[in-house]
Amino acid sequence: MSRAVAIVVLAAAASLRAEASDRVLRADLTIPAPVSEVWKAWTTDEGIASFFAPKGRVVLEVDGTYDVWFNPEGKPGERGAEGMRILDVDPMKRFVFTWNAPPSIPSIRGKRTVVTIELEAAGPAATKLRFTHGGWGDGPDWDKAYDYFDRAWGSIVLPRLRYRFEHGPLDWKQAPPPVAEAASLKRSLSEAAR
Repeated sequence: MSRAVAIVVLAAAASLRAEASDRVLRADLTIPAPVSEVWKAWTTDEGIASFFAPKGRVVLEVDGTYDVWFNPEGKPGERGAEGMRILDVDPMKRFVFTWNAPPSIPSIRGKRTVVTIELEAAGPAATKLRFTHGGWGDGPDWDKAYDYFDRAWGSIVLPRLRYRFEHGPLDWKQAPPPVAEAASLKRSLSEAAR
């Protein structure tokens, strides 16, 4: 292969690589519950405690609080997703909130990504849910966060949401073990547009 051809091939391959702003975590799943119940699970303190984390605090309005405490007894800054904000509320259809990196990645913990929950009826007792987590930055710590949340959402949170509606609210003393909802939630918006 000539040098000119190799350069063109490398340039084409680089253009196919997703930019950080193009990468998202996305899952489409059907939950065995009516939209109103799935909505409550994401948007109320009681709902959060039923599948997401032992405690939470929700002020359901644009710019309202969205706290999800995985370790409610921890020190401020170590309880979980603290100080998150609600960006959009379209009742029973769309819920958007900010999210941060875990304490184990302190260099970007103060930055925010965006999670979008979209709901649609799939019959009287089922809900189609589209989960999208975007707004990633560049660099090794952002890559770690992207990998971390691929596992956290896909193997813990979303399976627990399904479990909650199949078996009842979680008992946080005996939460079910991680079970992958999908091999990976990683997607590239630039690839989807092709």
